Order: sequence, then structure tokens, then C-alpha cells
Amino acid sequence: RNDTIAAVARMRSELTFATHSFFREMGFLCVHTPIITTDDCEGAGEMFQVTTLFSQAQKADRDLRLKLSAGAPRQDEDDGRTVGFESDFFRRQAFLTVSGQLQAEAYACALSGAYTFGPTFRAENSHTSRHLAEFWMVEPEIAFANLQDIMNYAESYVQYLCKWLLEHCMEDMEFMAKTHDKSAIERLELVSSTPFERVSYTKAVEMLTGSAGSKKFQTKVEWGIDLASEHERYLTEVIFKKPVIVHNYPRGIKAFYMRLNDDQKTVAAMDVLVPKVGELIGGSQREERFDILKQRILDAGLPMESYEFYLDLRRYGSVKHSGFGLGLERMLLFATGLDNIRDVIPFPRYPGKADL
Repeated sequence: RNDTIAAVARMRSELTFATHSFFREMGFLCVHTPIITTDDCEGAGEMFQVTTLFSQAQKADRDLRLKLSAGAPRQDEDDGRTVGFESDFFRRQAFLTVSGQLQAEAYACALSGAYTFGPTFRAENSHTSRHLAEFWMVEPEIAFANLQDIMNYAESYVQYLCKWLLEHCMEDMEFMAKTHDKSAIERLELVSSTPFERVSYTKAVEMLTGSAGSKKFQTKVEWGIDLASEHERYLTEVIFKKPVIVHNYPRGIKAFYMRLNDDQKTVAAMDVLVPKVGELIGGSQREERFDILKQRILDAGLPMESYEFYLDLRRYGSVKHSGFGLGLERMLLFATGLDNIRDVIPFPRYPGKADL
């Protein structure tokens, strides 16, 4: 019954409808990708385990810290006993998905354009205003698209969402502007009508480094770092004063599936940065070359068995393709001007909290 919660709920509903409307107009197929998976799309290992093996008594008895290992039995460090996943429900380790991207790629390569829209999960023990254990992602994949193409798609999609909110949620936007962020409507109007600036990662680092005299960053800026939120917001709020797409990131800070550029130092990745929140979208051209993709998986230290299906997409014929992901909650933070991501999802999940 809280007015803010009600306004956010209506805006969230409209953004959901707008997402399906945009991709339907673009001719995309909506694909429901699995919630339970055996692969770690991001390669970070921050995944929730899905298992029927352990009773509550056993869980209390032993603090099991299971790592992704393609279903192989692991030694319990406490007593030497093994964890036999061959007797588990799926006969191997399984997890809650961190992304539907890899599965969506299979559909896109067969059907030209596909998108998935659903919950994703991260087992990050982080108590910040920007992190959730469960959140919703929009993830389109486009066949025959390169990095420039998905930058165009991402810009069009964000502008479409902003225009939709201005047309369908003006009363709620006026409430947000009055009670939480007086620049909320102005920000949507700016993004919906302004071409996004495009700058390489290398150029962005040079600009941030050049600003070091007038702006002190908590995290030192140098080539090779993953840009922090303070860097992203400085680019979009101070330097350019409009949305920015940063592209061609160092290979060492991006995922294994991103296409390696000819310089061997960077990958064909891009992030869309907007005022208030920083990164809103992350995407890339996918690595379609079998040998290079296989080596990237090995270099990342990931178990090859878990990615055989993904390699098969290349082994038996692939095409150039690209995709990106947008976090719905991040979009709501940007639109409403609210500061805490827990305020823009109906039932927030975070460390120590999973009520209802």
C-alpha cells in the first residue's frame, strides 16, 4: 500500500510489457531458458548449488563448499568422505542459472534472433545497495550481428524503454520526481532523445586518467582494470553528460565467450553506461571460432565437459552472432532515481534474506 512500492510495481510491469513489445517488433523469438543448469556462463563460480543429496542434519554437520567440477566426486575436507554426484537427482552437479545466454545462442543461430527474459542467480555474499542474489535479466542474441550491430540494438532498446515509461507511466514518474529524484523525468527525456556517445575502453581510460587532477577516484584508473561504478558514472554524468557505450575491453577482465580482437589484447565487448547507475547493459560479439573458444575455456580454468554442448554449436557449424544483457532492476533504478536495488523488486533476495 506504500505509494512508492505501488509506483515501482506499475513501472516494472510496463517495462516488462515494453520489452516483449520491442523484441516482437524486431522479429525476435522469446525463448524460455532453463533455471537449473550445469554450466557457469560467467565463469566466476558464484553459483547456487541444486542438490537432493544432503539432509538438513548433514548440512548443519558439515559446511560443504562445493566448486564447479563437471560432476566429478569431490573430497570433503573435514572427514575425507566423497560427494557422489552420480547418485544426485541430475547425476551430476547442478546449479541455479547465472545467465540464459548460452542456451539462447543455440536458438539464435538456428532462428536468427531470440531473447530470454527471466530470473538469474548469483551467490555473492555482498551487502550493498547494488547487489541481489536473484534478479531479472533480458538477454537477446542476434545471428549475423557484430559488435556495431548490438551497440545499435542496445541503444534502440534503452531508448524504447525510456519513451515507453514517459508515455505510459507519466503519473508515476511525476510522483518519483516529486518525492525521490527531481531529475528523473529529465533523465528519461535525455536518454530517449540523445544519440549515445561511443568510445573505446582505451580512450575512456585516457579520459579518466586525464581527469585525475580534478577528480579523486577511490579505485586507481589504469589500463586493464574493470571500470568501477564511480568511473562509469563520471564518464556519463561529467565528461559526456549523456549515455555512453564503452567498447573493446581488455580480454583479461571479460568472459571467455567474447570474441577475441585481432590485437589479441582486447575482446569485442561493450557496456552501455547511463547517468545515476553506471552500467546498464553488458554485451559482446560471441566467439564463433572453435579453436579460439576452446582455448579461452581452458585459459579460464573451466571444466571442458560442462561446455561441450556450447562447443558443439561451433563444431558443427556456426555463424557470426552477438548479444547483450540488461538487468531489469538496474533499469528501474535508473528510471525511478531510487538508490537501493532492493526497493525495485517485489521480494528481494540477498544474504540472510529469503522471506516468502
